[in-house]
Amino acid sequence: MAGIYIHIPFCKKACHYCNFHFSTQIQHIEAFVESLIKEIHLQKNYLTDPIKTLYLGGGTPSLLKEHHLNSLLEALHTNFNIASNLEFTLEANPDDINTISAKNWKKIGINRLSIGIQSFNQQSLAWMNRAHHTDQSHKALQIVSEEGFSNISTDLIYGTPHLTDDDLLKDIEFLVNYKVPHVSCYALTVEEKTALHDFIQKNKMQDVDPTQQARQFELVIKSLAAKDIFQYEISNFSKKGFESKHNSNYWQGIPYLGLGPSAHSFNGHSRQWNIANNALYMHSMELGKLNFELENLPLATQYNEYMMTSLRQMAGFDLSKIKEKFGDSFYLHTKNISENLLEKKQLQKTEKGFALHLSAFFFADGIASDFFII
Repeated sequence: MAGIYIHIPFCKKACHYCNFHFSTQIQHIEAFVESLIKEIHLQKNYLTDPIKTLYLGGGTPSLLKEHHLNSLLEALHTNFNIASNLEFTLEANPDDINTISAKNWKKIGINRLSIGIQSFNQQSLAWMNRAHHTDQSHKALQIVSEEGFSNISTDLIYGTPHLTDDDLLKDIEFLVNYKVPHVSCYALTVEEKTALHDFIQKNKMQDVDPTQQARQFELVIKSLAAKDIFQYEISNFSKKGFESKHNSNYWQGIPYLGLGPSAHSFNGHSRQWNIANNALYMHSMELGKLNFELENLPLATQYNEYMMTSLRQMAGFDLSKIKEKFGDSFYLHTKNISENLLEKKQLQKTEKGFALHLSAFFFADGIASDFFII
């Protein structure tokens, strides 16, 4: 099996916690979709396995009209083997959701929505410079439920200066009441060269508090688990059977194709990423030429990536898989470091290997780097 990710880099308002390097104007959508269709044709041989997941992300793919989505789907079905049980996800902002758009999405086969709620606290939304209002978030969740969407994921941001623990608990309560089965929770991070970073450096805005973020992360884990929404990856929680198949494929090293500016692709032994600039991307498609950088992945790099993604999952890493895929030296290397981290209570044993200890979730990337082979 394999997956396809389509990057739609449109946004009506850049938020503080992201750094949008490109912003295509709405009037260019038609030409941009044509470029995507040309890339689909050019990349038709990249994946040979059936496509079982399709993810439209961004940016704001919910800005695409029904005829845009139909054109993309027609091109995909023409050039790839699309499985009948496709998980088809669309990212959507609350302010782009209405009864007509929800009906259209349902009609063309979208069966999973990822909605950028972020917070039901208006102060937090304003601090993050989000384009939508909390009233629109409530209305959006009501609409998609009424239109028959049951596989819904929402983004939730914790650790913003205005978000108290009680506010966070209210956010979770709202999601539970709307019967949302999947939640992606992220601590707000301040990236350099963003407006937020600049405002904080000039003391125009309050900085984030790492202690608050750690406390609220534990609060998220416990509160969602109490509602049978369990953590299956560090930032992702779901009811049983509602785990994101598309993202799980990423973490398990299953091949995928990325389409659109800056989109990444992976075929098991190499990674490639498209040029990020929208105008240059579209110009390349007009010429019928792919414009990407390619990195062939040495065995050590493949191992490092496996450890990084595995330690983000609750299942952890599989020692027998490491021995089979990477060989005895990688197996012994992993086992020795694992025993040391086990003594430090940063890892815990699983049936097939090791996983992060609950207390170490906040330090996952650093722990993974202990295994890296340079």
